[in-house]
Amino acid sequence: MKARWVTKRIGDVAKTQYGLSEPMNEDGKGFRIFRMGEVQDGRLIDTGRMKFANITAKEFEPYRLRRGDVLFNRTNSFELVGKTGIFQLEGDYCFASYLVRLNLDRHVVLPEFLNYLMNTDAFQESVKGKASKSINQANINATILSNEVIRFPESLPEQQRIVGVLDEAFAGLATAKAKAERNLQNARALFESHLQSVFTRRGEGWVEMSLQRATGGIFTGPFGSLLHKHDYIENGIPLVNPAHITDTGVEPDFRKTVSEKTAKRLQSYIMRDGDVVIGRRGEMGRCALITSTEDGWLCGTGSFFIKSSPRCDMGFLVRYLRSKSCKQRLEQIAGGAVMPNLSNTSLGELIISLPPVEEQKRIVMELDALAAETQRLAGLYERKLAALEELKKSLLHRAFSGQL
Repeated sequence: MKARWVTKRIGDVAKTQYGLSEPMNEDGKGFRIFRMGEVQDGRLIDTGRMKFANITAKEFEPYRLRRGDVLFNRTNSFELVGKTGIFQLEGDYCFASYLVRLNLDRHVVLPEFLNYLMNTDAFQESVKGKASKSINQANINATILSNEVIRFPESLPEQQRIVGVLDEAFAGLATAKAKAERNLQNARALFESHLQSVFTRRGEGWVEMSLQRATGGIFTGPFGSLLHKHDYIENGIPLVNPAHITDTGVEPDFRKTVSEKTAKRLQSYIMRDGDVVIGRRGEMGRCALITSTEDGWLCGTGSFFIKSSPRCDMGFLVRYLRSKSCKQRLEQIAGGAVMPNLSNTSLGELIISLPPVEEQKRIVMELDALAAETQRLAGLYERKLAALEELKKSLLHRAFSGQL
């Protein structure tokens, strides 16, 4: 016989309770307290970096978490608000004010069942649709949560059966996900390892010289005094600052460009096809090869640009500057714990190792082929991860529409 399902409000089967609103510390004083960031994948996770609420045992007791408690994240970004997790740990924990505890009538609804239900797309979309929104934040209060309608089997054994099926399926999915993530990490690590070996080995014909000598010169972008707020226009000639340099090239901000007249005034900062642009502030080693697409664009205030020379293949140079070992060296010479800042002189004095130009070109081809294969594998594993996530959602949908 098919199990009978009933429809009720959450408030009919659970009482809501806001968490503790007390100052927190990282010194281990008091009791460990869960915050919204520790609600992960449907569980409350002790990350090992927990904060503490320095309260008395008497003050702690009303907020003590008990195994099977379900907590709902009531305030967060719109994307993350509504995250729900179940507490299944041993030990003394309490919970912060941005979380709502559901004190369930466990003779009516099993906490494990409700936790799975509240993590379905259907529930999340419904409850988020009632959220109040402000800048970068959304809120779903306890009243809204209590009025949310849920549907569940009247029979506790049927609820337990569904939970058992989902537990077993999700354990298998978690294993498959961990394997795919490990394979993805290994593929990227293999590429990085090969990259390191290429730039640390010293074959026949390799020579050491300063970056200034190896290239056609290093030039600093215009000082801030040369560019004023009124110089900027939309959809003009882009400037390339560190924020516009990505792993794959240059992505300009066309909302902040300059006119041809301004570009002519700053013509000594115009970059050409074959140059390399590199950030001089923030993340070290962030660089890109200027192609025919970016020919004529301006070097930004926060960047240097490097001209080519017959001694150095600029594609090789980009890959060299991006390598882990070179980044570490650049960080050492940049200084500035808060915001590393390279000088033109210190970058020019950087000693690099160069093989003959033909060997440089061969290495670039080899690395490009390996990068393409790594990207192919990464895409494969990322698609597998996405498929596993979709399968998880499909299982939840089937479970709570009576199809399991």
